[in-house]
Order: sequence, then structure tokens, then C-alpha cells
Amino acid sequence: MQLWLRFEHAGRSGLGRLEGDTIAVHEGDLFAQPRATGQTLRLAEVRLLTPTQPGKMLAIWNNFHALAAKLNLAVPREPLYFVKTANSYLASGATIRAPQSFDGKVVYEGELGVVIGKTCKAISAAEAPGCIFGYTCINDVTAADIIHRDSAFQQWSRAKSFDTFGVFGPVVATGLDPATLTVRTVLNGQERQNYPVSDMIFSPARLVSLISQDMTLYPGDVICCGTSVGAGSMKPGSTIEVHIDGIGTLSNRFE
Repeated sequence: MQLWLRFEHAGRSGLGRLEGDTIAVHEGDLFAQPRATGQTLRLAEVRLLTPTQPGKMLAIWNNFHALAAKLNLAVPREPLYFVKTANSYLASGATIRAPQSFDGKVVYEGELGVVIGKTCKAISAAEAPGCIFGYTCINDVTAADIIHRDSAFQQWSRAKSFDTFGVFGPVVATGLDPATLTVRTVLNGQERQNYPVSDMIFSPARLVSLISQDMTLYPGDVICCGTSVGAGSMKPGSTIEVHIDGIGTLSNRFE
């Protein structure tokens, strides 16, 4: 297993592999065998960036049996997804900002994220693991009241694409079996979500395969696998953490 991250240090962005609290600095393309420079940095010396720069972030709705049962939703026949736009991307440690144009409920959703490692189009589920570079933590922040505000049109992308609402990181972890993972979300020190990834309706490999039938996926793209029970609202001044063993903790303040 390897943990990859992007960072800013001395005014420059960089790439590295995290080993404990030390970064082994690399150069080149994360998805094309980056080379170690021999330089190391302490994690405390850098500012974390999002671990990739996605061309697109796709997020799944209704992808866990437990949440579908709680909300009395039918199990979908295909992935139900929307787009989170690039302006929303936010790294671990940065501040989630409440929109000035919206004064309603802002919701956290802790999730597993799939990071694409190679270009794929119309691939099978058997081919999909070879297109997955690794996994990351997601907080799919949502201005929940907007989604159904207009009865004629559900506003999923708008509700989820405000600046700072596409939170992911702190790293991309390779070599993990997603079916063994558990997502925990902690709000102000209190656990609010704790659910197994194995409860997914569409596994990461199936998501990649099925979405690739619709559109080409490129290295660095992120698929947010959906959330389960326990998502809820957060107040300004809150700290929200999404923890997945093997990946780490995505931690942000909401203001």
C-alpha cells in the first residue's frame, strides 16, 4: 500500500509519497511512475492540496442498502449520479464556507472516493480494477434545501457544487480492497456515521464500468461512491472528519 499526496511548500506545489509523518518527494506524473527526487519533507511543513486535480468529480445517490431501506427507496437498476464542479474542490485542512447566497441547511456526507488511474471507456467490470489507481476520503457537502426547492427541476449539481463543497483527501491510497473498508464520520468529536463499504449496491468496480459506458474517465477523475445512514447538518464553527482506515482522516472546519 502506498499513500500519495499533493502539497504546497515554499510557494511551489509538489507530489510525494507519505511515509509516517514524512513525505518522500517525487516528480513527474502521479499516474505514470513518478520518480523519487531524494528530498524529504515533514508533513507539518507543507500545506495539503487535493491529492489529484480531477477533470470531473461524479457523485452517486442511493448506493447503500441500509440508507435505501431507511428512506424506503427502491434499489436502483443503474448508478444514479450527478456532477460536482471543479470550483468546489477542497483539500483536507482547508475551510468549508457557507454560501453567502444560501442560508439553509448544509449537510456533510462521508464517503469513499475512487480515483481513476488510466483512461477508460466502455470497459467491463472485470477490467475496471485495472483502471482504478486508488481510494480517498470524500465529504460530499450539500446545500440540502436547494435540491427540491423547485418542483419542476431537482437541483442536484447546484446544491452540491458551491465553492468548497467538493472536499477530498488527504491522500490517495493504493493497494486497498474497498470491500474491507469502513467509513466513519465524526462531527465535533461525536461519531455520526460508521458504515461498511461492503453494503454498497454498486461496488467501485461496477461503478467505474457502468459510468464508463456513458463517458470516458480520465486519470485523476474521482467517483464519490455515495453515503449511508447518519449524514446530517453542521453548524458554522463545526469540525467535520471523515476517517477510513488505510487512507486516513479528511478533516475540515465549516464556517
